[in-house]
Amino acid sequence: MTIKTEMVGQTFGPFVRDYEVKDSILFALGCGCAADGKTDLEYAYEKNQKILPMFGAMLIVDSEVTKTIDYGYNYAGSLHWGFDLRFHRPLTRASGRLSTKVLLKGLYDRGEGKGLLAQHVGDTYDEEGNLLFTNESWDCLIYDGGWGGPAAPRDSVDMPSREPDFTVVERVPENQALIYRLSGDWHPQHVDWEYAAANGMPRPILHAVSFAGIVCRHFIRTFIPGEPERLTRFKTRITAPLLPGTTVRTEMWKMEDGSVHFRLADASQPSSKPFLNFGIIEWKQ
Repeated sequence: MTIKTEMVGQTFGPFVRDYEVKDSILFALGCGCAADGKTDLEYAYEKNQKILPMFGAMLIVDSEVTKTIDYGYNYAGSLHWGFDLRFHRPLTRASGRLSTKVLLKGLYDRGEGKGLLAQHVGDTYDEEGNLLFTNESWDCLIYDGGWGGPAAPRDSVDMPSREPDFTVVERVPENQALIYRLSGDWHPQHVDWEYAAANGMPRPILHAVSFAGIVCRHFIRTFIPGEPERLTRFKTRITAPLLPGTTVRTEMWKMEDGSVHFRLADASQPSSKPFLNFGIIEWKQ
């Protein structure tokens, strides 16, 4: 395939999504809410319902968006690499219409066999035209490296060397990817066992936004219980695929600037590569 570098700098959309109470509940269930019937039920029950803020990250990786912004990559090798989600206003309405405009900001070459990095920046507005959140989202196209493009800019977050200040452990249900995909990410790598095997995985992997939603819940419950609308930033790198059925451990460090740094690890194999790393969460103090 030929990489269509002329698409860099173009804005696509608006991609419009009408959502109702059941849609935000379905998204929450796809992020593991109330898997035990009780924990974080406020995101999955219409009585005094709260919207899980990670809902904002889902819109830019919707299959309609990824299929529309086709710059000549191999879809089979598409992996979510990381994102930096900034909230300008909280999403508090139980139903409404959201419009997202997506800028293809950059295409970067990691080299032969290492893939291509694609940088998208999406602005999401409510029906009154208010800017709700901006998401800088990165994809890695693992089969498309070596095309001669520019190197990606460096982005590093220093992680503390001390033990985490707070930890939360949770087991991911085996069917969580099957639930999450109903929110709009239909990639077969999350459901098709033969497809997963052909791409070197023992079973379909979980969507990154889904397990980022787990961390989001753990942070809110630990630092701002009952007040998800205070979240202003959620940034992370996706550093390893996560298989449903895994017991995960969110590790959080309170930093001097008031932010939290985090990573998401395998609770049974703490020395293995984290699923999420170099994470930053900020909120209204």
